[in-house]
Amino acid sequence: MTRRTEWPGSEDEIDSAAGDAETRSGRRGRHGREDSGGPSSSRAESGPPRTPEEQARAICLRLLTGNPRTRKQLADALHRRGIPEEAADEVLSRFEDVGLIDDAAFADAWVESRHHGRGLARRALARELRTKGVDSALIDVAVGRLDSEQEESTARELVDRKLRATRGLDREKRLRRLAGMLARKGYPEGLALRVVKQALEEEGEDPDLLEEHGLLDI
Repeated sequence: MTRRTEWPGSEDEIDSAAGDAETRSGRRGRHGREDSGGPSSSRAESGPPRTPEEQARAICLRLLTGNPRTRKQLADALHRRGIPEEAADEVLSRFEDVGLIDDAAFADAWVESRHHGRGLARRALARELRTKGVDSALIDVAVGRLDSEQEESTARELVDRKLRATRGLDREKRLRRLAGMLARKGYPEGLALRVVKQALEEEGEDPDLLEEHGLLDI
């Protein structure tokens, strides 16, 4: 059974986590314990301010605690927190060197999770990865692991689950609802046509129905 990965939500959630990281890091003393507000707190406050690199490391570690992130996501979070670009690049490169940031692994896991969990097709998956800042070459490799046969099989499963809900609708509306569902998940028009046609034919619908109405304007 495929284990689904939970992924970060909005950029607001990433920004909030980054803010928490700065706050928590600022409260910790030399040995990593949170200060209680006593004399030790006063000594910590009188020490030298944290460097931008230290702040960047704290933010990145906090963001990476719950979910994997791309380098671009982390870079954007550091920029929003006012971390200088040079310091951010140094920390992000170091994180890549030690494997804490791995955009290729992120892309592979994203495709696995979103295809099996949401039924997204290669086109939709590539679009999402682009918004995460993943390099085009890495996207091509990740979505390339999902072959046409698997994509068609998933499309058919999606249609089969929706067939019952469309029963009772007039034929044209039923056709458009099923095909539109596949289109929104990134399935090519030709594949959507073939899968929907096969599913409706197996239910006894007129095989000429799809030819009559077409999917070109969906």
